[in-house]
Amino acid sequence: MTELLPEERLRNAIHIRNPLLRNALSEFFGTAMLLFIGIGIVMQFILSGEKLNTWIQINVGWGLAIAFTVYSCSKTSGGHFNPAVSFAMLTLGKLSAKDFLVYCVVQTAGAFIGAAGAFGIYYDQFVNYAGNVRAIAGDKATAACFCSFPAPYVSNLTSFFDQVAGTGLLLFFVCVIIDKRNGIPASAHPFLFGFVLVMIG
Repeated sequence: MTELLPEERLRNAIHIRNPLLRNALSEFFGTAMLLFIGIGIVMQFILSGEKLNTWIQINVGWGLAIAFTVYSCSKTSGGHFNPAVSFAMLTLGKLSAKDFLVYCVVQTAGAFIGAAGAFGIYYDQFVNYAGNVRAIAGDKATAACFCSFPAPYVSNLTSFFDQVAGTGLLLFFVCVIIDKRNGIPASAHPFLFGFVLVMIG
């Protein structure tokens, strides 16, 4: 009998046998990693006074972040990282109601942890850029580091449909990519998910 390699012994020693716990941890850490990377990319852009990156680099950066985080977690939990994606999998019968609820909780918690980590790493740049002021609007606004905001002239109704359309397109193309009838190899799924995000912007 061949002796196990050290990394295989370690993997066996820390292997979590409860599938729901294993999937929950995968979604938690995957979402945290995605938000840590993605928000860090946006922070580079905003906190440099829009000198270090461009909007297309932000799109590409987020696309690559999606691709590699999904690669890291897809074999365990599916790499959803988004309650909307988990809800789509629930409606398709690929996820139970219990798992869906757990996924939503751990994804939300992971998102806050990832955002907090990025804020900690970039804290000095925040202070250098805007002092101790954290504003949603204005010359030194920093809230857009964490989420998107509509322009002042965009109505709430338009903003609502913008989010519905963007999420709808994301879920539609995710379903197209994972549909076995399309013959897309599973190994290509994460990169295609990333390209979808780049396309939607």
